[in-house]
Amino acid sequence: MAEEDDTKIRILQSLRGKICEAKNLGLSSGPNRLRDLCTFCTISLDQEEVYRTKVYEKSVSPFYGEDFYFEIPRPFQCLSFYVYAKSMFQIRDLPVGKVAIRKEDLYKYCGKENWFHLQPVDPNSEVQGKVHLEMKLNELITENGSVCQQLVVQIIACQGLPLISGQNCDPYATVTLVGPARSDQKKTKVKKKTSDPQFEETFHFEVTRSSSYKGRSHFQVEEEDIEKLEIKVELWNNGNLAQDVFLGETRVSVKILRNDHVHKAWYLLQPKGNGTKSKPDDLGSLRLKVTYTEDNVLPTACYTPLRNLMLRSPDVKPISASAAHVLGDICRESLGYEALLPVVRLLLHHNRLLPFLTSVAGLELENTQEANTIFRGNSLATRCIDDMMKIVGRSYLTVTLKPALNEIFESNKTCEIDPVKLKEGDNVEVNKENLQGYVQKVFASITQSSSSCPPLMCDVFRSLRQLASKRFPADPHVQYSAVSSFIFLRFFAVAVLSPHTFQLISHHPDPEISRTLTLISKTIQSLGSWGSLSKNKLSSFKETYMYDFFKLFQEDECIEKVKKFLDEISSNVSKESSGVEDSFVLKEGEVHKRAQGRKRIGKKNFKKRWLRVTNQELSYHKQKGKEALCIIPVKNILGVEKLEESAFNRKNMFQVIHSEKPLYVQAGNCVETNSWIEVLSQVSRCNPGRLSTFHPSAYVSGFWLCCKEPNENAPGCKPCTATVLANIQLDIDCDRETERIFSFFSSNRSRLQKMEDACAGMSVYLGQQEECSAFTIQDPKETFRTIKELGEVLDELQAHHDLKGALNDEPGTIENPIVGKTA
Repeated sequence: MAEEDDTKIRILQSLRGKICEAKNLGLSSGPNRLRDLCTFCTISLDQEEVYRTKVYEKSVSPFYGEDFYFEIPRPFQCLSFYVYAKSMFQIRDLPVGKVAIRKEDLYKYCGKENWFHLQPVDPNSEVQGKVHLEMKLNELITENGSVCQQLVVQIIACQGLPLISGQNCDPYATVTLVGPARSDQKKTKVKKKTSDPQFEETFHFEVTRSSSYKGRSHFQVEEEDIEKLEIKVELWNNGNLAQDVFLGETRVSVKILRNDHVHKAWYLLQPKGNGTKSKPDDLGSLRLKVTYTEDNVLPTACYTPLRNLMLRSPDVKPISASAAHVLGDICRESLGYEALLPVVRLLLHHNRLLPFLTSVAGLELENTQEANTIFRGNSLATRCIDDMMKIVGRSYLTVTLKPALNEIFESNKTCEIDPVKLKEGDNVEVNKENLQGYVQKVFASITQSSSSCPPLMCDVFRSLRQLASKRFPADPHVQYSAVSSFIFLRFFAVAVLSPHTFQLISHHPDPEISRTLTLISKTIQSLGSWGSLSKNKLSSFKETYMYDFFKLFQEDECIEKVKKFLDEISSNVSKESSGVEDSFVLKEGEVHKRAQGRKRIGKKNFKKRWLRVTNQELSYHKQKGKEALCIIPVKNILGVEKLEESAFNRKNMFQVIHSEKPLYVQAGNCVETNSWIEVLSQVSRCNPGRLSTFHPSAYVSGFWLCCKEPNENAPGCKPCTATVLANIQLDIDCDRETERIFSFFSSNRSRLQKMEDACAGMSVYLGQQEECSAFTIQDPKETFRTIKELGEVLDELQAHHDLKGALNDEPGTIENPIVGKTA
């Protein structure tokens, strides 16, 4: 995606992980016994909450099991996980404890589950933001001609201060010159309703006095004391009638001016250094899995050689000698096939994925000896096709499974059929009937969904079918099992089992519904498996109760429905659509919306509303489930852009520009803001008449705040965010994907060297050597040529990184603030 400044490094961050479980939370006795309270967890970037689990039942050792993933749209210092107890009788939830991980320490926990001791939630440690300072030493000549030194400190600005009670704070700063025997404090004016205050205030401190100074003083200052002096800057929120709230501090030693008489830099705000910590075991523990990714994306031109090399992969013969296949080979031991996801996304964006998938599937089939094991293992081919289905099939899953899943969650009928797990009073026959009803609903939704199957998936399935028939011409069923092993076993059955990982539901289901989904998923796998539905084969369930239940479906009708569905999604015949696209929800949630001024009388204030976007319309409601107050057809959306904080003194705002007045919306946090903008931009990306410019602020008091233009209908003053007019390719950032490919190659250069050595050995000795068994090398000369070219391209890209890094790493800039001292 093109950026306005194509010479700048983009730092793109994402966070993936899981809140697993807690252990021995808080005290189990006393007036606030946690065993009597329900708990939940939140995730915060600094002090901004960006994720919240659902509330879990009363337990001091609750199991949460919630996966999370989000892009991080702004700089941050600390990632925190909080545990709260939900109180029925108190206004505020009770903080149990937190786990705080500084950004620079996140790499230590990457991809692994770890137990963390909970620490107390101390207000003096809850800080975020940065401050811009300038310090200099001036020499002054006194009335009697002697010379003394004066320290001049300017508080220029702050950025990214936290919200207080959901609103911008009223910040002020105190500036203190601290020494062994002195503490001089001065204070700025209070800035109203802003998280990015501009202070521009200067303070003077007398550092040394002339020997002739006769005035009385409560401190002694010698020339050498400058080495012991420091400036302490504290940020506070003015509480008016309430107590002021500490926002953070930083300390800078005056000796920094020893070599340079002027020092100007940005500093990160730090917690107070006198916070007390409880014993580690007092508050309990939290088990987490956290993977933080930071991509330093260079300008597009830097990636051209590596990107072109990857895009040539589908044309390389044999496919095992291609750069994409080599990457999968060298990363298999350390990462499995995780490194293939950016390859799939890159090839997908450039319409090169189908020939690559066809080639790698053909290579796997060459090494498959029996038809009944076709595509059953975890291989490079199966992982690439899995990734493709997850990318292009998201809306297909939503429109196919969500209605059935919603019914299962809302009715929540008991479906346990395992005699060992039955609860007292359960009727296994009733449960079996409930489960059968759910399975039939899901099975019907899948087998009647062929017209919604994305074209690329259909093309891949058709290719797999042809390859399988060619490899095993004597087996009439293999053409179907090649397709069913993906669409049923690896797509629908997995989505039914874990709907939260496919965004079909917002949270991990509770244990009873999870058990129901497990039973449905097992049955769907077997119903869709062509081998188990063949009349000469029986289901191979290990559990007797599942075998007895599955016999209810051993009918010719089920076999024919599966066969017809597989034919439809893998044939050359174009599927006829009904012409009316089913409506399905893409995103919904609570926001604050500004009144649009559709009525002449009425205050333009902000109100809570339930915002809902489907593939057909955007609407807002007074509450969830209530009638829509306003409906905007998706086809009428002309742009979706962020709104400057200064427009209404509110953070996390965006605007939906359409044929009437703009809709101004405030999301709950920065992650939610990005998510709303992404969903709305995707659903409206191909609309005719999309704007090329927009106003980043609001029209208030007769003019646009951004450009002071008095005409409300004047064209925008800033270019709109670039969008790609394509179908599924919209959210694929090719530079970022190529950077990830580069990082995978870089971290596995030793394996790449071993593969190069193996190719050289095979060429010399004309045979398979022992060290070659870890790699797929069909043509050693062609593979060797690819690896040598890769080495040259990677070295060149590394040189670009080194050069850009040297230019961008200067400490004290707004992008790279200094971590200040703490007490």
